[in-house]
Amino acid sequence: MSEGLATGREEGEEDEAEVVSVRMRDEGNTAVMNSAVSITVFILLTTAIAIMTGVGAEVDVCASCHANATCEDKTDGTGGKVCNCMYGFVGNGRTHCQDKDECQLGRICGDHSTCHNTHGSYYCTCVSGYTPTNHKAVFIPNDGTYCHDVDECEVENICGEGGVCMNKEGDFSCTCQIGYTVQKGFEPFQPLRDKAYCEMVDCGAPPVVQHAVQLSPSNTHYGSTVQFGCADGFVWRNGVNTTVCGPDGRWSGPSLHCEAVNCSEPRLFPHSHHLWSGSSQLGSVVHYVCHVGFYNAGTQSTSVCSALGRWSAIDFRCREIQCGIPLPLPHSVVLWDGHSKIGSRVLYACETGYHSVGEGDISVCNSSGHWTKTHVTCEEIQCGEPSMLPHSGRIWNGNVRFNSTVIYYCMEGYYPAVGKNKSVCSENGSWTKPTLLCREIECGVPPSFPHAVMLWTGLSKIGTEVRHKCDDGFYNAGTEDMSVCNSRGMWSLPRFACQEVDCGTPPPLAHTLLSWDGSSTLGSVARYECEAGYHSRSTQCVSVCSSDNQWSTVHLHCQAYCGPTPLLAHSQVLWENSTVVVHRCIKGYYSRTGSDMSVCDTTGRWQVATLRCREVRFGVRGLAMFNQRCLQWNTEAEHSGAREQYRVSFIGERLFDHSFSDSQRKLFSSAALHPVVCLNLQPATNYTITVTAQSTGDTATVTANTSIPVPSTPEVRYSEVDAHLPMLRLRRAPSTLDPICAYQVIVLPVEGMLVFDCGLSLLTRSSEQGGCRGEYVAAQLELRGLGTDVNFTLGNRQLYGQFYNAPLESGKDYYIILRTVCHWKQMRKQSCVIWAKALGASYASEMSALVTFGSIGVVGVLCIMGYCCSCFEVLRCRS
Repeated sequence: MSEGLATGREEGEEDEAEVVSVRMRDEGNTAVMNSAVSITVFILLTTAIAIMTGVGAEVDVCASCHANATCEDKTDGTGGKVCNCMYGFVGNGRTHCQDKDECQLGRICGDHSTCHNTHGSYYCTCVSGYTPTNHKAVFIPNDGTYCHDVDECEVENICGEGGVCMNKEGDFSCTCQIGYTVQKGFEPFQPLRDKAYCEMVDCGAPPVVQHAVQLSPSNTHYGSTVQFGCADGFVWRNGVNTTVCGPDGRWSGPSLHCEAVNCSEPRLFPHSHHLWSGSSQLGSVVHYVCHVGFYNAGTQSTSVCSALGRWSAIDFRCREIQCGIPLPLPHSVVLWDGHSKIGSRVLYACETGYHSVGEGDISVCNSSGHWTKTHVTCEEIQCGEPSMLPHSGRIWNGNVRFNSTVIYYCMEGYYPAVGKNKSVCSENGSWTKPTLLCREIECGVPPSFPHAVMLWTGLSKIGTEVRHKCDDGFYNAGTEDMSVCNSRGMWSLPRFACQEVDCGTPPPLAHTLLSWDGSSTLGSVARYECEAGYHSRSTQCVSVCSSDNQWSTVHLHCQAYCGPTPLLAHSQVLWENSTVVVHRCIKGYYSRTGSDMSVCDTTGRWQVATLRCREVRFGVRGLAMFNQRCLQWNTEAEHSGAREQYRVSFIGERLFDHSFSDSQRKLFSSAALHPVVCLNLQPATNYTITVTAQSTGDTATVTANTSIPVPSTPEVRYSEVDAHLPMLRLRRAPSTLDPICAYQVIVLPVEGMLVFDCGLSLLTRSSEQGGCRGEYVAAQLELRGLGTDVNFTLGNRQLYGQFYNAPLESGKDYYIILRTVCHWKQMRKQSCVIWAKALGASYASEMSALVTFGSIGVVGVLCIMGYCCSCFEVLRCRS
C-alpha cells in the first residue's frame, strides 16, 4: 500500500489526508469491535440477573453482531433487528464478515491504472506518463476520476537549452530551435532516454577591418552582433559597421570604410582673431582672442580638430564691455533707465520705513566694467518701547520697526468699557495713542437651588466662590457644588441637584440569605445570615441606608469547613482567607503553566492549585546599552558556573533612507551573572535589539540610536589657481550616509594671520555678508546622487542650494576650503580640507605678460640664429 501511494504523487498533503482517513477507518473498526465485546458482556450479565430474579427478557440480536457488521431494522415488516456486514465486507453478519477484494472485479480502476486493495476498501493509482483527473496521488473511480495523459512539455526546460518540446500520448519528444544544432544524436530525440542535446551555433572570432577597431564585446554565438569604429585619426565615410553571426556559423562581413581625418581651415568669430599653427590634422588646436574693448562672454576660447573631421564647437562670443545690472542695496529702491554702458548712472532711494544715512547715492558705470561703489545706507525707523495703560496688559513681540503693532487687553477682573486697544509705530518714529478704558468686573447675587442652602460671604468680585449644600434627607446627584464669579461677570452654574436619598436594592453577599422589607430610604435596614453549611466568625450582619445613597458595609464572611491551607512544593502563600489561597513560587523558582489559586468548594474540600515551580537558571533582566554598541543585563541566577546560550537579534532602520536595513543575529554563551556583549552597529541608525536566553526563553528588548562619525574628506589636490573662474576638482567615494551630508565651499580672504574654525556655523550667502574676517559660503552641494568625480567652477554667479557663488574680487588672494558637513537629529559632525588658493592677479594681465615675454623670446632666438648663419658664411668663404 505504501508503494502504491508513492507512485504518481503530486499533491502530498491531500494524499496524506486520504491515507490518514483509511487508517482512521481501520481504527474505527477496531473501536467498534471493542464496543461490541463490551455490549456482549453487558447483555450476558443482564440476562443472568434476570434469570436469578425470575424476570424474563427477550434475546438481544445486536449483541451477537460481528465486529465488522452493523445492527439494522428488518425490512420484511416482521419487526426486530438483523446483522448486516459493513461496506467492503461479505459474510452472514454474525459469525464472520471478511474483507472483499474489489481489485479482482475486472478493470475496476479503468485504463492506464493500478488497483490496490485495503482492509474494507481499495484505491487506484495511475501508471507512469498518466495522472488522475482529480489532481491527487490516489482515487476511487466511483466519483468519475480516471487517468489521462501527462503533458511533460509543461515542465520548464525539460528539453534543455535551445530545445522545443512536443507532447505525445504517454510520452514526449524534442527538437532544436533555430541557431541550435543537435549533438550526440538525431532529431527528434527524448532527453530522458537518449544522450542527445541542443548546442548553440558558434561563428568563431569576428573578421578584421582595416583602420578600424572592435567596439562591442566579442560574443561568437548565433545572432551575436559585433560593432566596429574607425581608429584614432580616421573617420567613417561609408559602409556598414556591424557584423552578425548567422545560423550557418559564419559572420556577415562589414563594409566599413575609414579615411584619414582633415578638418580644413578653422572658422572666424566677429570682433576677434585666432592663433593657429596652420595644421588641420586630428588634435590640432586653434586659440581665439577678443579685440581690444571686447570681452569673451562665453566659457571657451580653444577649438580642437576632432575625430569626426570637424573643429569642435565652442562657446565663444566677443561682446562690448558693459557694467550689467547694478548691485542692490539693502532696504532701497533702484532708479535706473536700464542702460549699462560706460557713463550710465543709477540713483538709490530708501524704502518706506527706512531713512538714508551717509552721502553718495549715485553709482556710475566706469571703463573697467563695474559700477562705482556708493556710501549711503538705509536704516530702519524705530519707535522705542510702547507705553502701558492702567489695569491692562499688552501683546507685543518686541518689534519697534515701522508699522509694528501692540494690542492692549484688560487684566483679569476687568473688562474693556470703551476705546481702541491698538497702537501702531508711525513714520515719525512714535507710537499712535490707544484709548482703551478698563473697569472692574462684578457678578451680583449668586443662583439658588431647591432643597439646598447657600454658603456665601456676600462678595461678587471675580474669583469669589459660593458653596451649595443639600438639606437633610437629600443628596447631591450632580458632580459639583461650587459657583464661581468668572471674567464675564456671571456666576458659573455647577452640576448640582438635590434628590431624596434612595439606596436601591441591598448588594448580595456570597453564601448568605437576605432579610429585607423592600424599603431603601434613609435609615432603612437589611439583615444577612449565612446559608446552610457555612458559618461566619463575625456577628456584624446588618446594613443601613446612609445619607451618601449607599448601604453600609457588612463584615459577614460565610466560610465552608475545608481544613488547613494546602502547601505546594517550592512555593509560598501570597494571600489567603478561609476559602481562597493564592500561591506564588519562592525566589529562585518560576512557573509558566498551571493555576495559582486553591479554592474551598461547597463540599468542604480544597480544589488545589496546579502551580508547578521550577528552578530559575538564567533570565534576562535590566537590559541596558552603553558605549552605543555594547549590552549588559542581569541573569537573576543564584550562582554562576553553568554556561547559558543567548541569542541576540537586532534590526536597524534609517528614516532618511527607506531602502537601508541592517538585520543581524548573534549567538554566544556565557556563565557570567552580568553578561556583556558588543555589536557591530552602523552609524546614524535606529536599532531594536532583542536578547533571549535559550534554556528558559526569557526575552528582553531595548532600542538605541547610534551617532554619526566625523565624515571623511574627499580626495583633493591642493593647487594655486587664478581667481578668474577657477575650475576645482575632487574625487569621492559614495557612502550610505550621503542623504544627510553635503559639501560646503568656503571662501576665506588672505589677510594677516588666518585662523579658521571648521565647526563655525556660516549662514552667509554672499561675499558682502561674510563673517568677521570676510569668509562666506559660496556653494552647498548635497551628496545624495553626487557622482564620483566632481568639477566645480568658483565664481560662476550660480545658486548652489541657498548660497550664491559670487565672483572673486580682483586683486585679492583667497583660500578655498572644502567642508564636509553631516546632520542627523540633534547631531552634527564636519571635517575640512584646504582645496586651493586663488591668486588675485587678473587673467588679462597674465595673458599680456605671457605674450610679451613670448615675443621677446622669439626675437632673441632669431638674433642668435642670424649670428650663427653669418659666422658659417664667413668660414665657408675663407675655406
